[in-house]
Parts: sequence; structure tokens; C-alpha cells
Amino acid sequence: MQSDASPVTGAENPGRKRQGPDEGRDGGADGGLSRRLLRGETVLVLALSLGASGVSALISFIGSLTRPGGLKDQAAMLNSSHAPGRPWLDLAWQVFGIATALVPVALVAHLLIRERAGGLRAVGFDRRRPGFDLSRGVCVAAVIGGSGLLLYLGARAAGFNLTVVPEALPGVWWKFPVLIASAVQNAVVEEVIVVGYLLRRLGQLGWAPMAVLAASAVLRGSYHLYQGIGGFIGNMVMGVIFVLLYRRWGRVGPLVAAHALIDIVAFLGYALLAGKVGWLPTV
Repeated sequence: MQSDASPVTGAENPGRKRQGPDEGRDGGADGGLSRRLLRGETVLVLALSLGASGVSALISFIGSLTRPGGLKDQAAMLNSSHAPGRPWLDLAWQVFGIATALVPVALVAHLLIRERAGGLRAVGFDRRRPGFDLSRGVCVAAVIGGSGLLLYLGARAAGFNLTVVPEALPGVWWKFPVLIASAVQNAVVEEVIVVGYLLRRLGQLGWAPMAVLAASAVLRGSYHLYQGIGGFIGNMVMGVIFVLLYRRWGRVGPLVAAHALIDIVAFLGYALLAGKVGWLPTV
């Protein structure tokens, strides 16, 4: 693991060995926080963010399974209008939704500052290595994005996936900026919480590395279950890869860049190509 951006678990005693992003400690946790407190904190962070999204996605998937017709004949909408026919009010809702979705990340930053770990710098989400983060992110996005598209098309053709509609916004001036902002927000929330924060906390709670990897990957798959089995499996695989890359690089920065690029291409690509190419499923 590279150590120049190491997400070390909090303040260290002199002479104590530096630890990786998901390695636990014996006894008390960093900053004098007990394991019981950290366990409750982790549950609350997930309940306010992606854990709740996972439960919501499961309920949505059950509804899709029990609805008449096949999964591929149903749609999963990602970015849609909140006030049809009222563009300025719609824009206000879009900005509000993006901003409030980032609150759990601010909470994580606060908790890591309280822990005296340096805030989000502890998980490698900072401006120290922009070139490193972007270059690795582009490479990861190229591999994950292409294979993910093929998996989605195959799963939908087999009847295991809903038709994903990445955007259904009106054709107004703010459409593309909002789609880009939404993609970046998704990337920041998911990678900071489901990789950086979760690996750190589960490691501090004494979880084995394989159990931590499995928990992160299953969580990522769970909140994509609303898309169908293909979305669940594809994102679990992505979760495994992202955890392994985080352990290698010690930074979530490249993962945020990769995720943002994948979503930007998906959102803008759909907006530009839907109905114009035969291979792209629409509703």
C-alpha cells in the first residue's frame, strides 16, 4: 500500500505501527472513543445515507417483482423533474436535493475531525494529489464503465433488470449542469461513505479484511437493487474492485473521480442518444 496518502486510523502513540485504511485496533478506538460508540455512530451514518437507500431499493425491487409484466418493461428513473412545467422551481428542487444528499459526507468529515484523524484527508479525499486521482480515475472509469454497460444490456435482455432511465429532465438551460452535479454528488457520497468511512470504522471494530470487503460490496449492491438483479450484481463487483483499489492506493480520490466520470457519461450520453440509437433501451 502506498503510504504517502495513507488513511491512518487517527492519532498514533509514539512508536506505534501505522495502520492501513481498514485495520482495527485492540481495546479503545481512536480519540478515546469506545467501540460501542463507534458502532452506534456507524449505524446512524448508514441509516441517514446509503443504508436507508439500500432498504428503500429492496422495497422498490419487491414492488417491481410483484407488479404485472417483466422487469425490463418497467423503468427505474434516476434524474427526473420535481416540478414539471415550472423550470425555476424545478431547478430549486434539484439543487436542494443535491445539496442535502451531501450532508452525510459533512457528518463523516465532522466525525473524523472529532476523532483527530484530519477529517476527510484520513480517507484520501483532499486536494493533495489531483493528478494522481484524476489519472487513475480515468483509467478505472474506462474499464468499469464499458463492462458495466455490457452487463446492464445483457441483464435487461435476459429479463433480470429494469430499463434504467438515467435522466428525464426538461430541455432547459440547466439540464446538463444539474446532471453533472448529480453525478459528482453520487460519487462523493458513495465512495466517501461506503469505502473510506465504512472500511475505517469496521476495521476499528475488529472486522476481518474479507468481512469488511464483503460488507462494503453488499452495501453498494443493495442500494442499486431498485434497478434489478443486474444492478445488484454489477455494483457488488464494482464494490469489490473499488475496495481493493482503495487498499492499494490509500485514497478514495481516484474512486470518486472514476465514479463521477462513469455517471457523467451515463447521464449525458443518455440525454444525447436516447431515441437516436437502436441499442440504447428507452421507455
